[in-house]
This record gives sequence, C-alpha cells and structure tokens, in this order.
Amino acid sequence: MTKSTRRAILGSIVGGAAFTVTAIVSAATPPAGTGGDIARNAQRMLDEGKQTFRYDSFGDKAFWSDALHLDKAIAGAPNGGVGGGVSPKTALSVGLKVDAEALPKGLVAKIKAGKVNLDDPATTLALLKLNAVVGVKGTFEKDGHLRSMGITCAICHSTVDDSFSAGIGKRLDGWPNRDLNVGAIISLAPDLSSLTKLLGVDLPTLKKVLAGWGPGKFDAVVFMDGKATRPDGHTGAVLLPAAYGLAGVNMHTYTGWGSVTYWNAFVANLEMHGKGTFVDPRLKNATQFPVAARSGFGDVRSPDDEITSKLAALQFYQLAIPAPTPPKGSFNAAAATRGQALFNGQAKCATCHVPPLFTEPGWNMHTPAEIGIDEFQANRSPDKRYRTTPLGGLFSRQKGGLYHDGRFATLGDVVTHYDGVLGLKLTDAQKSDLVEYQYPFGESRS
Repeated sequence: MTKSTRRAILGSIVGGAAFTVTAIVSAATPPAGTGGDIARNAQRMLDEGKQTFRYDSFGDKAFWSDALHLDKAIAGAPNGGVGGGVSPKTALSVGLKVDAEALPKGLVAKIKAGKVNLDDPATTLALLKLNAVVGVKGTFEKDGHLRSMGITCAICHSTVDDSFSAGIGKRLDGWPNRDLNVGAIISLAPDLSSLTKLLGVDLPTLKKVLAGWGPGKFDAVVFMDGKATRPDGHTGAVLLPAAYGLAGVNMHTYTGWGSVTYWNAFVANLEMHGKGTFVDPRLKNATQFPVAARSGFGDVRSPDDEITSKLAALQFYQLAIPAPTPPKGSFNAAAATRGQALFNGQAKCATCHVPPLFTEPGWNMHTPAEIGIDEFQANRSPDKRYRTTPLGGLFSRQKGGLYHDGRFATLGDVVTHYDGVLGLKLTDAQKSDLVEYQYPFGESRS
C-alpha cells in the first residue's frame, strides 16, 4: 500500500468520524423553535412582561416629577417636598392600592397593632421604597429622600383583593381599578402648566375637567382632541377597562383604536409620557385631533427609547392574564343554564358576543346606530365605531356602571336596552336568566 493510499484512507476515516460526531451533536441539539425552546422563551416573556406591567415607568419620571413635580406633593415639606404631603390614608382615599405581599412581616404586625401612623406622608414614602404602592414607582436618594416618581401600567389596570384591609391586599393584575381617581391625583401636582399649555386652557378650567372624571375614569382622548365634555355637559372620560381575557380579541379599547400592543405604545408614550417611539399618522388629522396634531403625537421618536423593547413581553403577559371567575354561590346556576340558551338563541347576544371569545373573531366593531347609543365617543376614535366588549370576568368590572361611560348602572339595564333596540320582547324572567348567565363569564365552559 502506498503512502498516498494510506493518507486517502486515513482522511476518509477522519472525515467520516467528523461527520458522525457532527450528526450526533446535531441530533442532541434541537433547532430553535422546538418545544423546549418555545417553553423557555414563553416563560422569559411572561416574567419580563409581568415585571414591566407592574414596575416599569418607561422613563416617565421626566413628566410626573420634572414637569408636574408630583413627587414633591407626595413627599410634603417635612420630607423635602412641598405642602402637607400625601399620607397613606389620603392615597387610599383616591383609590391607590397597597400590595400586602410586598410588606415585611414586621411591618404587617405593626400595622395590625396600630403602631404605624397612616396619617404621615413619611409612611407613604416607606411604602414606595418597598415597591408596595401598586402602579407607583419611586426613586430615592442615598439619604432616603424621594428623588422622583413615575407610574406603571398597574396603576390603572390592577387592584387588590382587600385581604388585609380596604385597599390593601394581594395584587389582581388586569382588573380595572374602579376606585382610582386619576383626575384627583393629577390635581395634586404643584405645576400643571405643561397640561394647560398642551390643552390651551387656564388652570381653573383644567382642574374642573380633572375633577369631573371621578373614580374609575380617565379621558385619554382629551389630550388628542381637546373635547373634555359631551354635548350633554357630562365628562368625556370613560371607565378604566379590564386588561385581562384579551387573548384572541382584536381591538383593545372601547372605540377600537388598535390592538393590545398598539394601545400599550399609545399610553406609554402619549399618556404616561414615557420615553419611546410611537407612530400613528391618523393623529396628524388636525380636524379630528387638533391637540395631537399640534403636539406632534403622530410621530414621536425619543433618542432614549425605554418603551419599544418592552412592548412584546408586555403584550405577551397581558394576553396570558385570564378573565377571573366569580365566587362560588354568587349566581343562580339553574337560571344561568336557562340564560345560556337565551344568549345563544332568542336574545341574539351570541351574534356579536361569539362564544368562547364573547366578542367577534375578526373585526369586532359597530356603528353607534347598530348598538342604539349616541355617537360622541365613537366619533373621537379614528374609525368612529364602538367595540364589542368581551364579557369575560364581567362580575369584577361592574363598579361604576357598564358600557364605556358607565351609562348603564346594572347588567339588567343593558339587557333591557337591547331588548328594546332589537325588539326581542323578552319577559322579565328571561331578562333575569340572561343576567344570571352573563354574570359568571370568565368560568371555563365546554
């Protein structure tokens, strides 16, 4: 055997061995997109999204602290701020919530024993240091003074179960905080000039608008179109919506501005005033959105973007939040069964509230005439329509009324409304059964 032949055979053996090793390694290392890889990515996004939803203020301290100086009002003069400060009692009275699970056991014991002064703003600062005030993020100097504060998604779209006391308990992410008085909180700020300038109004007018919102309502669109009141003189603010049960749902808001991630970007940039990027050419329409067009809200690009990289995980977490289930024994099961048959049949509810999404798959939007109400709020949106609101967890969001503006005090009033609009001619007993069926939405149903 010649040397060249031996080299050829040896090369073949080495090459074959290398191929075999490569094949074994490839078989042992699943390609991206396999089950384990997807599961790890899903868990990562859930964790990141939860962190963002609860604790990320997107750099909005530049607005809430540097412009409005709300941090100074919270701290109070004795703690390096201005005025009397905001005590825990005051914070709870305007609907802010406290995460009981963020409280150390020693502090819990002292609160129960009445050894914590809930009238002292210094106690509020201590709660902020613990990240215990839901939706409010404080940053502190080394000496303990509050340097700045911002707000997070959770301030409006989380509440607590009151398991410790009223306003203090375990977090309920995705639940609308219908106790939160956003207008009253903003009014606490020492300097509202940035908002008066934005809207082109004087301070008394702004404060009147903010006072008109009341608990559980916020008017995001007033900062786009400047329309603070309806033609009947009532506030243009709408109820804070739920952020749970949105998986599979197309439009996110009452009037269908866009998807979940669209609205997250809208709010983080234009309402929370974080630092990010937001593009919507529709807001350049000076006729419909004069404030937004004048302020350049149709194309916002911060050189220090603290929002965009977090939108994917934030959306993922929100879509994973299930609609809550009602307490056992809180509805009549037999009546609910009868109501289900009506819902899917004679009452025609399922035509729009298609089970199991309980909204239309696809374009879930309707004209005001189709649902029998006025067009004011619809006309403030780009498509001038109302969304078919998903019904999951309906029992947990009836405080403050139903529909976008709370115009119907009870679910029974909604049923009566559609009975008239659609000419259903339901009996009182049938209406009652429909209410019993819709109340427990959020439960798993086959």
